[in-house]
Amino acid sequence: MNNFRKFAAAAFAAASLVAVGPAVAELAPGNHAPDFTTQGARAGKPVTVNLANALKKGPVVLYFFPAAFTPGCNAEAHAFAEKMKDFTAAGATVIGMTAGNTDQLEKFSAEKCAGQFTVASASPAVVKEYDVVLKKPDGSATSYTNRTTYVIDRKGNIVDAYTNMSPIGHISRSLAAVQKLHHK
Repeated sequence: MNNFRKFAAAAFAAASLVAVGPAVAELAPGNHAPDFTTQGARAGKPVTVNLANALKKGPVVLYFFPAAFTPGCNAEAHAFAEKMKDFTAAGATVIGMTAGNTDQLEKFSAEKCAGQFTVASASPAVVKEYDVVLKKPDGSATSYTNRTTYVIDRKGNIVDAYTNMSPIGHISRSLAAVQKLHHK
């Protein structure tokens, strides 16, 4: 079993203990993605992230993850980094966001994202607007973000939304969605 599959299996097992079943992203395809400006990092350097500016370049894959340097989040970041050439060829920008341990984003962007894409801090307002709060088994909120991926077209409309605590599926599904947009 390769390292990615080991990480993914461990993340899935851990997630099943924390999350309440597979959640459904509230912002469904057809909804307009809320704009935001926040602080983040790319290749270990601080950057400002603005959704409207990113959309000027093309579609955006906005993926939320629970916390940097956890097995599932490491595996997901690594998998996105490995596929960045394909996302770029489809004209897409990838942005990862988390409400968890945001003080580690510079290091995470350099190490686990391999400097290939930006990761940013998800404010409480962004977490609420995108409906990505991670909940405990009893339904109460945590201070972490759920694993949800949104594909947003140039006009700011959500064309795909996927929530699952397992990192498996987020990359292939979002890549297929941006490639479909690219061929329209």
